Amino acid sequence: MNTQKLESYVDNILVVDDTPDNLRLLSIMLSDKGYKVRGVINGEMALKAARSTPPDLILLDITMPQMNGYEVCQHLKADGRTSGIPVIFLSALNQVLDKVTAFAVGGVDYITKPFDLEEVLARVENQLTIQRLQKKMHEQNARLQDSEAKERQKSQQLELALQQLQNAQAQLIQSEKMSSLGNVVAGVAHEINNPISFIKGNLSPVREYTEDLLRLVQLYAEDFPNPTAAIQEQLEAMDLTFLRKDLPKLIASMSIGADRIEEIVQSLRNFSRLDEAELKAVDIHEGLESTLMILQHRLKDEAAQTIIKVVKEYEALPKIECYAGQMNQVFMNVLTNAIEALQSPIGWANDVDDSSPIPTITICTKLLSDFQVGIYITDNGRGITEDIQQRIFEPFFTTKKVGTGKGLGLSISYTIVVDDHGGQLRCFSIPDHGATLAIEIPIHQSKKGFYKEDWVGL
Repeated sequence: MNTQKLESYVDNILVVDDTPDNLRLLSIMLSDKGYKVRGVINGEMALKAARSTPPDLILLDITMPQMNGYEVCQHLKADGRTSGIPVIFLSALNQVLDKVTAFAVGGVDYITKPFDLEEVLARVENQLTIQRLQKKMHEQNARLQDSEAKERQKSQQLELALQQLQNAQAQLIQSEKMSSLGNVVAGVAHEINNPISFIKGNLSPVREYTEDLLRLVQLYAEDFPNPTAAIQEQLEAMDLTFLRKDLPKLIASMSIGADRIEEIVQSLRNFSRLDEAELKAVDIHEGLESTLMILQHRLKDEAAQTIIKVVKEYEALPKIECYAGQMNQVFMNVLTNAIEALQSPIGWANDVDDSSPIPTITICTKLLSDFQVGIYITDNGRGITEDIQQRIFEPFFTTKKVGTGKGLGLSISYTIVVDDHGGQLRCFSIPDHGATLAIEIPIHQSKKGFYKEDWVGL
């Protein structure tokens, strides 16, 4: 798309940073690219500057004295004169919560310090391009009376371009969130792994020591059958007979618990797949199992009083050449979609009729040919109507209430399966008979396009 500045207008950028070196660097860099730049060193000055002469874009530092960047952004969004100005946050803070807070208060993008100059310029130009297109769209709409048919066509083209840019920006944000989630998951797995290894390593000697001590107590009891009154009193207080039976059981339970935690840690590692960013042959069933483990709290939601049964019908499959982390993201989005279908007010989970079936998700894997495998995820909810099926993979399309969903999960999954892996992602549903999301991907990326034309039914 042509991103040249519209007409002869010079974009006005307000830079807010309490560090003079950062302020100077950004001002010089942006001025050299032809932008008009104003710089201020604190939040109060930023609000005054934005209200007196509203800029086209604000680059806003988060960590500042007296008034931080989040507070400044909240004031800007609450003021009708400045609410429409896009804000890109600048910060050395790189935690997931920091980024989530930045987007929650109204930021449109987030740049981590130290700066990568090319990244800063690309993100700045992306936001300014959106602004220019919006201005141009309004101008063309105003001239519709003179040439209505022609101007309507141009407006539609601009709306499409704007939607494409917004979609690209939303996918970038979603990608960053998933990357951050992967880092958090991997970090948690690493931190848990060390202490659980220590516990598991010590359980075996603890078991041996306990057995030795109990054996010694038994020998004392046999050689000294008539203990003193004090010892007899203590034996009755501690219930030695019960302790002998229960202590080995406690240690066995601890061992089982340690094994379970170790399995969870391995599942977290499999889900994050941070060491597998490139194409790699992987066991697709491991990715499904890891994702199910992550979603376990939603499958058995005590607060919502719902329990969703999972049925697995796995065929023996070869290892699949894919981007493992991306495919796990697809499984996460599709399974979450199925869970929400069963938990929604029109799903089976909240149906008061006792004759209704148990809410169930069925995961079926099939070897479709020498070149392709299929993963079919089916829920037995109320199903999806034909008109919704036609739009289910559109960016920003959602049937959820306003504010509860962005309509990006299945759209991003479609991009990953179709564009990145040369496969197919389709939806099959009959109202009142559930819905199936069919994922069909090549076994080897060199075999892209060798997919079946007709869906293989379950």
